[in-house]
Amino acid sequence: MRLYNTTSGIYLEKQGLFYLIDTQQWNELVNTNNLYAYLQLLIFTANPINKEAFGQLTILPPIQHQEIWAAGVTYLRSREARMEESKISGGADFYAKVYDAARPELFFKSTAARCVGTNATVNIRKDANWNVPEPELTLFANANGKIVGYTIGNDMSSRDIEGENPLYLPQAKCYEKSAAIGPCLYVPENPINPDAKINMQIFRAEAELFSGQISINQMKRTHQELIDYLFRSMDFPNGVYLMTGTCLVPPNEFTLAVGDRISISIAEIGVLTNTVALK
Repeated sequence: MRLYNTTSGIYLEKQGLFYLIDTQQWNELVNTNNLYAYLQLLIFTANPINKEAFGQLTILPPIQHQEIWAAGVTYLRSREARMEESKISGGADFYAKVYDAARPELFFKSTAARCVGTNATVNIRKDANWNVPEPELTLFANANGKIVGYTIGNDMSSRDIEGENPLYLPQAKCYEKSAAIGPCLYVPENPINPDAKINMQIFRAEAELFSGQISINQMKRTHQELIDYLFRSMDFPNGVYLMTGTCLVPPNEFTLAVGDRISISIAEIGVLTNTVALK
């Protein structure tokens, strides 16, 4: 089942039908005990609309007061990319070490107010010359630290700023509209298929500049391991989103330009589409 946050309320989608849920309280809904079973019950009290009618609505990011965090260097290719961009600064060894360390790299990514949903614009920085999208399976854990849903994340990154000095990571990662999540919160009965594929395409003037695919089973760390570390010394009373890292990295000579269109898809979740603007 998929939960959509829209300008007309919260909709639950199952098997191509969309049900308006009689609540505007996203925070309370997604933290309901046994969320999947609760959503099943809601279907019996709601009237469905079809896909065409739902398509007229504006979809918002599936978030209210949750924070968005991110994990880094969880795939081998991500480690290699971070080491490449940090050679000159001497920071390459840090990324090699964190890939093999017991403790993962976790960092704050975005508030709800600074993130966007599907069909919205994401930003690249004016003071950066090497900007890329990072497509990531994104976990949603409720206030108790239980993973109850998934979405797609776009962790926009300024690779030249991060490469200049690892301590510049917050500036490379955290700025206005540097995070996109959506199009929905996917709430399955069982954990997501470990062989699920992340696909990303980048278009410029409708010409495809990049296309890639990776299975999430290439991730070194488990989903629950990442969430457990995140919850070790912090509380998230509204739940939290955690981007789990990327393995789809465009070539080093590539950088995003204003007007580029980024399309990220995971079959079980849907498609997150964003257009690039300058901030």
